[in-house]
Amino acid sequence: MPEAISTYKTRVSGLFQARHAITGPDGEEIGVLTVQRSGRGPIRGARYQPTKGEVLLIRRDPGLLRSQFSCWTEGREWVGSSLRWSFFAREIALATGNKPYRLLPVAGLHRGWRMFAPKTGEMARIEPAGFGRGSTIQVFRRVDFELVLFAYFLGSQVYFESFWPGREVSDDQDSVPTPSKA
Repeated sequence: MPEAISTYKTRVSGLFQARHAITGPDGEEIGVLTVQRSGRGPIRGARYQPTKGEVLLIRRDPGLLRSQFSCWTEGREWVGSSLRWSFFAREIALATGNKPYRLLPVAGLHRGWRMFAPKTGEMARIEPAGFGRGSTIQVFRRVDFELVLFAYFLGSQVYFESFWPGREVSDDQDSVPTPSKA
């Protein structure tokens, strides 16, 4: 595993309207991600309110697939979207307009998700805390924080799917999986 260039921590509170407080590498709170539901039903989206900077809005796209969300700035600028190819594949595809990214379960007997870019390999890792509902987000290569936050939101919705170990993926371009319906 490469050396992390920055590490973020999250603390989660609330049950149906979960609030994810995110602290930066220096331990200061950098923002709050608030998950929005339809009553006690499915997740409609989320809102990220940073201490400084632009507000991000995550909304569920129309469709039946889980993890089908898009991320926007409050000024209506598109950041990225996600798509899950099937109910059985434990992979989430992220599109940003520039590069396709993939979220895959952590290999081995660990919970969590890894974010891969096609040419540079593993970009970030999102792992839940041993006890409690918090997580640790490690960033290994230069990537926009908005995209890492979007990947954290998606991964935190389906942590239970990462209980079963993921396959081993090395950091070369040929081993990063591509969707079968591309």
